Amino acid sequence: MLYNIGMSKISVSKAREKLSEVVEMSQSEPVVLEHYGRRAAVVVSPGHYDEMLDAFEESQDIVAFDAALAEEGDNIPWEQVKIDLGWT
Repeated sequence: MLYNIGMSKISVSKAREKLSEVVEMSQSEPVVLEHYGRRAAVVVSPGHYDEMLDAFEESQDIVAFDAALAEEGDNIPWEQVKIDLGWT
């Protein structure tokens, strides 16, 4: 689960010196790169990135579904949808 992951912090200048270590650390936890004490970037593994992207897309699908349910108008019966899509 993404929200139980710890995070490391490192300055951009140190990350520049130890890039391979930062990439290695990112395999197990996100690494926050700080510039003058402020977050400048986050390095994550491809796996964590894919998980976050999937979660974001899922949340967008939920928002779209809720918006569709809130629309007024005639409902199309499921049987008609299947016929329209050529599924029957």
